[in-house]
Amino acid sequence: MPDINSLYSKKVMDHFRNPRNVGEIKNPDGVATVGNKVCGDVMRMFLKVAKKKNKEYISEIKFQTLGCGAAIATSSMATELIKGKTLDEAERITNKVVTEALGGLPEAKRHCSVLAEQAVLKAIKNYKKGGEKN
Repeated sequence: MPDINSLYSKKVMDHFRNPRNVGEIKNPDGVATVGNKVCGDVMRMFLKVAKKKNKEYISEIKFQTLGCGAAIATSSMATELIKGKTLDEAERITNKVVTEALGGLPEAKRHCSVLAEQAVLKAIKNYKKGGEKN
């Protein structure tokens, strides 16, 4: 069995062992739940939106993830990348951006970064649709 530290970057291991923005936001402005039927990973993103100088930005973001270490790490990194950003900036997040910010992921775990991207984009979309809570 390969050593876990040889499979994952130090950033992935840090975000897995010390995830940022974990939890739930009471009365969120946008929520999204996404999952991967093949591996069973499920991510739930909560966000609060504030206005400043006629722009909407993400003032708070939290996640709950049931999944592997890579799923937790990508959720954590995605929240760090968009916290404080405008909605337009946050909507430009891609799984590639998340993966690169973590210093890479093994090919077999790249789907985790796709889930993180989907969760962010769906939470923003749900906010724009009036705060749908799914």
